Amino acid sequence: MPFLVILILAQERSASYLAAAIFVVGAATDGLDGYLARRYDSTTRTGVWLDPLADKILVAAPVLTLAALGEFPVWGATILVARELAISLLRVVLGLRGQSVPASRAAKLKTTLQLLAMTLYILPLGHGANGLKLAVLIVALVLTVVTGADYVVHAMRPRHVARGLSEEWRH
Repeated sequence: MPFLVILILAQERSASYLAAAIFVVGAATDGLDGYLARRYDSTTRTGVWLDPLADKILVAAPVLTLAALGEFPVWGATILVARELAISLLRVVLGLRGQSVPASRAAKLKTTLQLLAMTLYILPLGHGANGLKLAVLIVALVLTVVTGADYVVHAMRPRHVARGLSEEWRH
């Protein structure tokens, strides 16, 4: 992440392309890691907690950097980072109670859209792409808020109810 942030701060075309490539590779390896862990049934309680945290860091570092440079809407960064911090805190609290909160399919889609939005904002696409970037960001932020609220609702259910959650919640 530090190298990615430095490349974004350079604000040079070639550095932006390299930053986008590093960001995409980081996102792809994170996705591959999760896929392999599920495929070979090698998930751990720690991994279930750390993987979403890594996703949040992967998104938050460039978002905050781009927002500080005026290249990303501050309101969008605020919504995104506030939700991610709140859900990370929720995961910690639940983890201390011996409960885990696996990512739902909707949350995985949210992460994918966040990663796409971030890639678009990192790339030096010019003003002609502003509408596309904003559209993808808005869809990602709507899912960010909706899935965040969904996590809170499910976390507040009594433990015996939480065990019977829908297939959507468990996968």
